[in-house]
Amino acid sequence: MSAENEALTLKKRFRGYFPVVIDVETAGFNAKTDALLEICAVTLAMDSNGDLKPASTMHFHVEPFEGANIEKEALDFNGIHDPYSPLRGAVTESEALKEIYKLVRKEQKAADCSRAIIVAHNATFDHNFVMAASERSKLKRVPFHPFATFDTATLSGLAYGQTVLARACKVAGMDFDNREAHSALYDTQKTAELFCGIVNKWKALGGWPIVDLDAENNK
Repeated sequence: MSAENEALTLKKRFRGYFPVVIDVETAGFNAKTDALLEICAVTLAMDSNGDLKPASTMHFHVEPFEGANIEKEALDFNGIHDPYSPLRGAVTESEALKEIYKLVRKEQKAADCSRAIIVAHNATFDHNFVMAASERSKLKRVPFHPFATFDTATLSGLAYGQTVLARACKVAGMDFDNREAHSALYDTQKTAELFCGIVNKWKALGGWPIVDLDAENNK
């Protein structure tokens, strides 16, 4: 691979990080006590032109963990009116995370990246719930960075002057259906589209590829 082509890789773009877009729907704001009810992950890939695009999608409805707190206001907000309904087809936190982590590790390895990193809108919220669920499930090999994230609320505030997902998408020229919002699947897909759009726009404006500092230091 030529130096020019090597620069246009996911590994080079994010300093070895493999970005995975995540959204969760929950029964409250406290990751330690409130139930995780839905999770979706969208992996990303880079095409031969160096543009970022969504790759694989994995989505699960999740059973409340034993003893989980459930706030009615949260259920009214996300529309999950009965978290215990068998019609949801929910799985345990452990089952959902194991399958997502398996996918992430496979694609991370294929991209030659050293570690995965969560991309989310108001990313600390989603990161906290993923890490708390991983701890409850006793999953020791979590592929995501333990504290670093890429936050599209911050990025869209910089790029478009909007921090609400629906408004940022509309300013970016993306369709956004408010009737579909607050579904983990829909919100993750839109967050992935928004993140890719911002990254690709920055590239089109000449902001990347940039100087390879490691290569410069080795001269």
